[in-house]
Amino acid sequence: MAHVAEPEDAIARALLWAEFAALYIGAPLAIALFMPGHMLFAALAMFSAAGLALLWFTGGFDWRSLVFGWGRLPWLEILGMIAITLALGVAILWVSRPGAIFGMARREPEFLLVIWAFYPLLSALPQELIFRPLFFHRYAAILPEGQAAIVLNAAIFSFAHLMYWSFVVAALTFVGGLFFARAYLLRGFPSAWVLHAVAGNTLFTVGMGVYFYSGNVVRPF
Repeated sequence: MAHVAEPEDAIARALLWAEFAALYIGAPLAIALFMPGHMLFAALAMFSAAGLALLWFTGGFDWRSLVFGWGRLPWLEILGMIAITLALGVAILWVSRPGAIFGMARREPEFLLVIWAFYPLLSALPQELIFRPLFFHRYAAILPEGQAAIVLNAAIFSFAHLMYWSFVVAALTFVGGLFFARAYLLRGFPSAWVLHAVAGNTLFTVGMGVYFYSGNVVRPF
C-alpha cells in the first residue's frame, strides 16, 4: 500500500516550499525589479544573516563543516576554473566588447587588487552560505535526488543573478553553480567557496565586470 503523508507532514512540506520560493525566487525577483544597484552588498549581508539564522533554527547542521575541509581543496579543478573562466571571458568580450578585455587591469590595477581582496569575503562567501549549506541542509526534504538537486541548485543560483538582466550572466552563473554545488557536496564548503572566489576574481580580471558590476546594470523597462 502506498504511503499516505500525514496532514502535519503535508503542511510542513507546503510551508517549506513556500519559504523556499520566497527566499530563492521571490527575493531575487524583488531585488531585480526594485532594488537600487548600490544596495547589493547590504542585501547580501541581510540574506547571509537570515540564512545563518535559518540554518541555526533547522538544527542538525555541522557548523564545523564551514571551516574544515581545506585539505580537500581540488587544486586541479581550481586551476581549471581559472583557465576556463579566463578563456570564456576573453571570448565573450572579444565578440561583444573588445575594448573591455583586461580593461580594469590596464586602467585601474589598484582597484582590481581591492576586488581580489574583498570579493571572496563580501560576495562569494555570503552567496555560498545561502546557496550551498542552507539550500542543501534546510531544504533537503523537498529537493530532488542525485544530480537533479545539483541542477536545481545551479538554476536557482543563476536566477539569483537576474538583477544583472543579462543572458551572459545567467549562463555563466548556471555553469558555475553546477561546479560550486558539486564541489560542496563532494569536498565541503571551503572547496565551493574557493572555486566561487577564483571564478569571480578571474572574471573581473579579464574585464567581465562590464556584465557583473551592479553599477552597469540597466533594467530593460
